[in-house]
This record gives sequence, structure tokens and C-alpha cells, in this order.
Amino acid sequence: MKQRIIWGLLAGAAFVALLLAGGWFYAATLVFLALLGFNEYTKMNGHTWNEPASLLGYAGVLLFVLPWKLMGVDSPSAITVLWILAFLLLAVTVFTKNKITIDGASLMLLGALYVGYGFSSMYAVRDLELHGIFWSFLIITCNVASDAGAYFVGRSMGKHKLWPSISPNKTIEGAVGGVVLSIIAALVFAICAPHIIETFNALLIGLIVAVAGQLGDLIQSAYKRVRNIKDSGSILPGHGGVLDRFDSWIIVFPLLILTDLLPT
Repeated sequence: MKQRIIWGLLAGAAFVALLLAGGWFYAATLVFLALLGFNEYTKMNGHTWNEPASLLGYAGVLLFVLPWKLMGVDSPSAITVLWILAFLLLAVTVFTKNKITIDGASLMLLGALYVGYGFSSMYAVRDLELHGIFWSFLIITCNVASDAGAYFVGRSMGKHKLWPSISPNKTIEGAVGGVVLSIIAALVFAICAPHIIETFNALLIGLIVAVAGQLGDLIQSAYKRVRNIKDSGSILPGHGGVLDRFDSWIIVFPLLILTDLLPT
């Protein structure tokens, strides 16, 4: 546990510094994490990085997450990236004479969307013209608060299992604790910056971050259980892989963008 806490604090401090720096520093970090995350995804599914479908998946992730604006290029729309990637993956099934099946192609399409759009949304929030740093810190703080609330309330008061077939250690009491602490964190932001966020919006964001974030965690747990693995990777001692650490974030950031709760 001590090692886990130390590495977590060091990694968290480094990530915050890169977030504050913004620009290429933050963009390059997210590109790197997205590629590592997709590499974990391919390995979880029993594929190697140099297979044709995997390479197309990596290309799809890059199309999502590259900082096109910083490069002075208009970014392709998400639907454009998805359609082109789907077309190429389907074509590969033909050219390989079904050595790469429709199932394998579908997995790579899903992974590119899940990982690529998830990390690209984190950059999109940081790059908002109106208070991008504020919104990024709000979402991250609520997510951390949700995790902390779920962990400590679950350990101290948890009696009823939330979803034992998926994640046996999570409890209903812990989930509620995570929601409550996330909402409190969001309200603190609203109190400190009422000119940026209204109280009602803060309540909604705190609730969405907690519920969607915990669901993102369960999604990853369910996937690992299907593949019979403990962690998606081993990027940090005691913390597993990129997908283990960012499973909530790559669900929450896109969802908040799609709900129009953030200024655009």
C-alpha cells in the first residue's frame, strides 16, 4: 500500500504539472497514454501490435488523439474517423481471406473509439477557450473524490455487494459514498468560482462524474474478468496499467462533452 501511495502521488503530481503546462506537453502525454492504453487493449484480446488490424487500430487512436489544432490542421470529425477505420478494417478481413475475422475487426474498431476518443476528450476539455484548466480540474477532482469516497466508505461501512459477479470488493455503501463526495467536491468548485459554474450544473457534473466514473471502472473490471486477467498492464507499481488508472476518465470526459454541460 505504501508503494502504491508513493507512486500514485508522484504520477499525480507529474500529470497535474503537464496539465497546467498544456500545449504540446499535455497533448504529447495524452498521445503517449492513449497508445499505451491501446497496446494494453490489444494484448488483453490476444493480439500483437504488428497485426494489420492492430496497426489500423493504432492509426485510428492517433486520428482521434493527435492535437490537430496545434499542428495547424483541421481535425477530422469522429464519425469520419470511425467510418474510414471501419471500412479499412472490413477490407482487411477480405484481403487476409478471413485470417482476420469480422470479430477481430470489430474489437479493434471498439478499442480505437474507447481509448482514442476517451483521451482526445481529455485534451478537448483542457483546450476549451473558457476556463479549460478549471473544467479539467473540476472533473478530475470529482473523479478522485468519487474513488476516495467509494474506497473509504466501502471499507468502513460496506456490507451490501454492488456487483459481486463483476467486482466482488465493491459495495453499494461505497458507491453511494463516492457519489456524495463527488457532489461535495463539485459544490466546493461552485462556491469558489460562482462566475464560472452554477450550483445546479455543479450538482449535475458531480453526479455524472461519480456514476459514470464508477460504471467505467466496472466496465474495465468486467472486461478483465472475461479475459481472466488481474490488470490491463503494469505501468506503475501497485497501480496496474493505463486502462486500470484511466478507465473512469475516458468514460467521464466524453460523456460530459456530449451532454453539453461544458462551455464550447
